Amino acid sequence: MSLEKLSLFGVSSIGVFIFANNELAIVPPTIPPNDIETLKEVMGVEKIIQTTICGTNLIGVFIVGNDKGIAVPIDILEEELELLKKEIGDLNIVVISDRRNALGNLILLNNSKALVSPYFSKEVRNLLLDNLGVEVVEGKIADSELVGTLAIANNRGVLVSALASENDLEFLSSIFNNLTIDVGTVNRGSPFIRTGMVVNDRGALVGEDTTGPEIMRIQQVLLS
Repeated sequence: MSLEKLSLFGVSSIGVFIFANNELAIVPPTIPPNDIETLKEVMGVEKIIQTTICGTNLIGVFIVGNDKGIAVPIDILEEELELLKKEIGDLNIVVISDRRNALGNLILLNNSKALVSPYFSKEVRNLLLDNLGVEVVEGKIADSELVGTLAIANNRGVLVSALASENDLEFLSSIFNNLTIDVGTVNRGSPFIRTGMVVNDRGALVGEDTTGPEIMRIQQVLLS
């Protein structure tokens, strides 16, 4: 499994700019070509889609998904949605009509399970079930609805913010059963795990400020 450090646009919070599954990555149009090559090499993805989402570079904030499909917010621009539909191939794409549009911050998932903010409606949970093929559970981490920010998951493990309690870890274990689950940080102690990294089942990119011990924990939980 590959892992590399990266900064984008001068910051280490690379997770806010990138969505990736095991087949493709969605990145801002202005990402440097050498960073695209690093992404393709480390994460083993062939397809790179370059676009804005909601008129911004914050791809990882607004998009969430897995190998079966992606969910995008209602605020997505028409031309952005049409581009994704054209480029995304056989994956499902579902538009979530909810005022909470930062889907990447509010949903934690892999190919089979999802933990979502309790403020999402049953309709939204059913859309995720139908289009992303995941069993959906609502809940919080560290008493926060930002479950997609405080943890990151692939089909090997779940890395959770150091803010999480033992009860949080037990709760996550009940959802993502049979996966490695443990706490960690990125970018020299940041508890906001997903803002500082992007991962699939083949590799991970982490923020430039991520330390050696943090990288070891990431590898143990998500890449082993």
